[in-house]
Amino acid sequence: MPRRSTQRITKRTVNRLSAHGKPAVAWDRDVAGFGVRVYPTGRIAYVVQSRGPDGSRRVTLGRHGKLTPEKARERAIAVIDRIKAGENPLPPDWRWGRERTVEDLASRCLKRYVDVECKPSTAERYRQLLASHILPALGEMAVTAVKRDHVVALHHELRDRRGTANTVLWALSRMFSLAEAWGWRKAGTNPCRSVRSYKSQRRERFLSRAEYRTVGRVLREAESDGSAWAPAVAAIRLLMLTGCRRGEIVTLQWDDVDRSAGHLRLRDSKTGARFVPLTDEAMEVLDGIEPVPGNSWVFPGKKPGAHVSDLSAFWHRLRQKMDLEDVRLHDLRHSYASRALALGESLSMIGRLLGHSSGNTTARYAHLARDTEKASAARIAGSIENNILPTVPGAI
Repeated sequence: MPRRSTQRITKRTVNRLSAHGKPAVAWDRDVAGFGVRVYPTGRIAYVVQSRGPDGSRRVTLGRHGKLTPEKARERAIAVIDRIKAGENPLPPDWRWGRERTVEDLASRCLKRYVDVECKPSTAERYRQLLASHILPALGEMAVTAVKRDHVVALHHELRDRRGTANTVLWALSRMFSLAEAWGWRKAGTNPCRSVRSYKSQRRERFLSRAEYRTVGRVLREAESDGSAWAPAVAAIRLLMLTGCRRGEIVTLQWDDVDRSAGHLRLRDSKTGARFVPLTDEAMEVLDGIEPVPGNSWVFPGKKPGAHVSDLSAFWHRLRQKMDLEDVRLHDLRHSYASRALALGESLSMIGRLLGHSSGNTTARYAHLARDTEKASAARIAGSIENNILPTVPGAI
């Protein structure tokens, strides 16, 4: 490793350097690893030497004369950071002096944040938003050039899809917060800070008893005539019986089915690992599935070793036969909660069954609970009425 010097590399100190028969390096006092290499021919170049996860690396930054000591020191700091992070010190597309673009920021966010901190489903959502909306609109702009007006324009362009518009705003806000943390923008300049999200109306659709019977009948018919894909049918049945999220069911592995303890172990649900009670009805569905040799997934996909991936597309085709085209796959989870409330279960219990991390999430069903309370109150009052109220003359 380079030795610390007692002198700071400046234009004056560099001009006084000379080599005696073989190359020599003078190191900077302030930035460890930044130095000047002097060749016997008189050529002088700025260099960096630092150690990272892959060992020691030495990089030539540029020749003295074309590069000033001050600019070389700035480059040295950036290269040292990349070496210590285990990155390529000088990527193939590196151009000194080029402003970092939103595309550069997106690439760094994916590598440093999304792929490290986010769940696979969230990471995939980031990539979709970047490819479809963010990069086409802002990708070539410098990170420091993006203003509130640019964000507002993109948000407004997506106004017909409010959910997507708000998700794009959320992703951009996170990206620019990271840009500030990495020194790519001044602190407190996030262009998304004062942009208000669209108000979105929560969509509520619950299956009635008759509709549940319709779903069951169509699943049986499709299964018997061979028009249904068996793993998809089983997955939909388990969704209805457990209230689980689609991703929790399609990624279920046989090792997660604990018959002795009577639960399903969800290792990586939206709110973290949790257990789901394994009822007799859910067990009946699982018993009807034939495990595929060499495939650990409960609901195997069409590709070897894969799990079911296009369950929503299957549901879209199937619901046309049910005449329930307004029912999303996620509405099966809402319907589970609705039926639980109708049977008298508390909101706190439903929150635990659905794996909600916050009571605020379960509170969306509060109005259904009030309807159930009114019906219960009416039944109770009706049973007491004849005992306490005066008899109406002429009543039988």
